[in-house]
Amino acid sequence: MSDRVRTALGPLELSNPVLTASGCGGTGRELAQFFDLTRLGAFVTASVMPQARAGRPTPRVTETPSGLLTAVGLQGPGVETFLERDLPWLVEQGVRTIVSIAGNGVEEYGDLARRLRGVPGIAAIEVNVACPNAEDRGRVFAWHPAAAASVVRAVRAHARPGVPIFAKLAPDVTDIVTIALACVDAGADGLTLINTVEGMAIDPRTLRPALSGVSGGLSGPAIRPIAVRCVYQVHAALPSTPIIGVGGIATGLDALEFILAGASAVAVGTAVFHDPAAGPRVLRELEEALAARRIGRLADAVGLAHKPAGYVPPQVRPQEPEKETP
Repeated sequence: MSDRVRTALGPLELSNPVLTASGCGGTGRELAQFFDLTRLGAFVTASVMPQARAGRPTPRVTETPSGLLTAVGLQGPGVETFLERDLPWLVEQGVRTIVSIAGNGVEEYGDLARRLRGVPGIAAIEVNVACPNAEDRGRVFAWHPAAAASVVRAVRAHARPGVPIFAKLAPDVTDIVTIALACVDAGADGLTLINTVEGMAIDPRTLRPALSGVSGGLSGPAIRPIAVRCVYQVHAALPSTPIIGVGGIATGLDALEFILAGASAVAVGTAVFHDPAAGPRVLRELEEALAARRIGRLADAVGLAHKPAGYVPPQVRPQEPEKETP
């Protein structure tokens, strides 16, 4: 892999900017059947909860035009099993691992961060604040600046010093910039934008909601314009805060769009379900896209869409032919 695509998420240095989106790569073992996971910049785990969860009853997945609607309910084995079984396997493979965490209340997030504190092999923590707050009538933490900030503050207080914390935000808000600012002020080192968009589908055969949970999270190409808008707005307000762009990335050009908007890395999610090797392919296509535009380094493309008209990034120029000696 060339240095062209090296990137940094605050203190976290990555060989390339392509990650998996949380919940879309299983435990890692599933994707490892198709490619070497070390080819990714990092692997992002499914959101880890304090206790094992069976998730919602089926049906909990349905296809929609250019997207996927899911209401899985954060199914998982719980933090103890994750630390005993799943994380050691990823570390053994040499995979850079970002651990996503989720909880029902602020205290649960803090407890999870404390539980991860002394564990080796964790490159960063992604705090999934797009979860219902059981202590506040089920309102999603990410809908309110103070609630989101309280979660980040609790994680920062208990996480190991030096481990970067990224807050993953929901797009279903009036002003995502305000919430991003609150999270950064509370101690987030960076942001993941965006989680799924709240949506619903009704099955015309049964005349009932297509999902057992009625509504669910929409992902896939249908939400990419929303995600790009969120990344652009937040980067404009917080240009020095690293962003992981997520939402409908299926090609290298999709990834480039997020980078131009201000993301320093991207996470591939829904595309993995029909193309398990989508991550390495997106990386290859992104590198080709940068080369075709003669952009010397990925870092030179981050936020380029914010530059004034006529701005030309540092470029790799074609090598001039040697002059013949008379």
